[in-house]
Amino acid sequence: MPCYNERTTIRSVIESVLVADTSGLRTEVIVVDDCSTDGTRELLRRLEEEYRLDPRGTIKVVLQNVNRGKGAALRTGFAHASGDVVLVQDADLEYDPRDYPALLGPILSGRADVVFGNRFHGGSHRVLYFWHYQANRLLTLICDMLTDLNLSDMEVGYKLFRREVLERMSLKSDRFGFEPEVVIKAARLGCRIYEVPISYHGRTYAEGKKIGWRDGVAAIFQLLRYRLFD
Repeated sequence: MPCYNERTTIRSVIESVLVADTSGLRTEVIVVDDCSTDGTRELLRRLEEEYRLDPRGTIKVVLQNVNRGKGAALRTGFAHASGDVVLVQDADLEYDPRDYPALLGPILSGRADVVFGNRFHGGSHRVLYFWHYQANRLLTLICDMLTDLNLSDMEVGYKLFRREVLERMSLKSDRFGFEPEVVIKAARLGCRIYEVPISYHGRTYAEGKKIGWRDGVAAIFQLLRYRLFD
């Protein structure tokens, strides 16, 4: 769970993860704070102690000393994770842990190595920015052309992996380039990739949304970089 300036949501997200149905799997929550400045770090220290003996799962908080971005925080989290299945959970309230059973299904049944959520086909989603949606469609189209996949939502935050798949990837992106990088590398490894519909409760910028148009432009270069040159 990468986290940056999410003091108002982090407790609710952690609680939602702990009560989620994980199909019998033990829950391990790794929260990586990316040098927050709004009091999130101090709150996380308290939450780690508060949940220390919680029977529903374990919580480990890792504090980054420098703000490096989502991708760097995820690499740190992956290094600390010990589970057989690794799931990316954002620290805001845009993604709902009640979707865990659907996300875990293809992996637990032995059909998939990687599972991506799909925000726009099947699940309820908040209606927001038109141009964000068009940018997402364009990035997904470029990604599909470069990988010969038929993904519907490359930039989705919910991504699950068998642990051994992550261990075979040499991830490098520090910011939101993680999304195109990990899709390109999963395709290159020949992973069995599934998509499942999820609900999505997008935020406005006033509510704390962080990704912007510059990240969309950067994603195009990241797609080309990791497909053609890395």
